[in-house]
Amino acid sequence: METQKVHFPILIEQDEDAVYIVSCPVFKGCHSYRKTVDEAMSNIYEVIEMYL
Repeated sequence: METQKVHFPILIEQDEDAVYIVSCPVFKGCHSYRKTVDEAMSNIYEVIEMYL
């Protein structure tokens, strides 16, 4: 069975404490907060998978 890839828009912001906020605006409440972009991106993939 072939896995189908789906692409969603991701927004990356940095707050005043230098924490990265990554969100997927397609899904309400789909956010991740981490100290590095890589950590935040890794987490947002997990959040999207849980949401789906």
